[in-house]
Amino acid sequence: MRAPVAFMIFNRPDLTERVFAEIARAKPGRLFVIADGPRAGVADDEEKCRAARAVIENVDWPCEVSTNYSDVNLGCAYRPSSGLRWLFEQVDEAVILEDDCLPHPSFFRFCDDVLERYRDDTRVMHVSGNQFLTKPPTSLSYLFSRYCLSWGWATWRRAFQYYDFNISLWPELRDTGWLVDNLRDARAVDHWRRIFDRTHDDVAAVNTWDFQWVFACWAQSGLSVLPSVNLVSNIGFRSDATHTKEQSGHRANGYNELSFPLRHPAHMVRDFDADALFFDTCVPEPGRIDRLKQRCADALARMVRAPLRRGSSVPAAQ
Repeated sequence: MRAPVAFMIFNRPDLTERVFAEIARAKPGRLFVIADGPRAGVADDEEKCRAARAVIENVDWPCEVSTNYSDVNLGCAYRPSSGLRWLFEQVDEAVILEDDCLPHPSFFRFCDDVLERYRDDTRVMHVSGNQFLTKPPTSLSYLFSRYCLSWGWATWRRAFQYYDFNISLWPELRDTGWLVDNLRDARAVDHWRRIFDRTHDDVAAVNTWDFQWVFACWAQSGLSVLPSVNLVSNIGFRSDATHTKEQSGHRANGYNELSFPLRHPAHMVRDFDADALFFDTCVPEPGRIDRLKQRCADALARMVRAPLRRGSSVPAAQ
């Protein structure tokens, strides 16, 4: 493949090995590895981080390998963001995978072709390997969207230059019509306003890097390319994950093969129907999770109070 590949890893050597095997099949000429360090007080983190990094030593094809390994744990917000800045100080474009993003072989060719086609077109800022709709409303190889899905993706330095970890522009844009113009859906506007509020007010608590990338793309009116089939399967839904501990229906699609040559859209127009369908089927209803948590807390409180209402005594503490 032509484009460099960036691989972000941490402490899951088994997943790292599976994704690395697909990178090895693609044989990029340049590989950039971004690794977080072990967490303080977690007994086996140091050993697992070391084992994950050892996987990279198995590069056996002509490849220039560059590593950016942190000695301390920076977390899901600071480590990817700092690593991506380091990456784009060195290359003009890259394909980016995390240790739980297992790509179909056609993902790499798709990214190569789209990166080349839109290299100098500033309207396009993001190339995704994800398509979470079962039947996206297109018969072409990809569509244009506002959503920057990032379980396997690619971009250019010209686009990433707008990345601002602190989304400093948000207070200036928040109460304008900017978000409405971008999304054209009151529910989506409310959903993303709350996300950007939290990210701007306490980025450490949000503990992610990608909301800031979405903001950067939207602030520049950038388009995202989404393939017509899902090309990357997230294999990291398990108890040792940070954000993906529980499986979610639209994310359990596995992956599929994309045929070539690509069938390109005749016009560079955002697919509003696909974006609306994505929000309806793939984004949690705003407030639904909070209401569910509150119902669970109320139910627990009722269970604790129930013996007292029946006249039962509460056992003394031992």
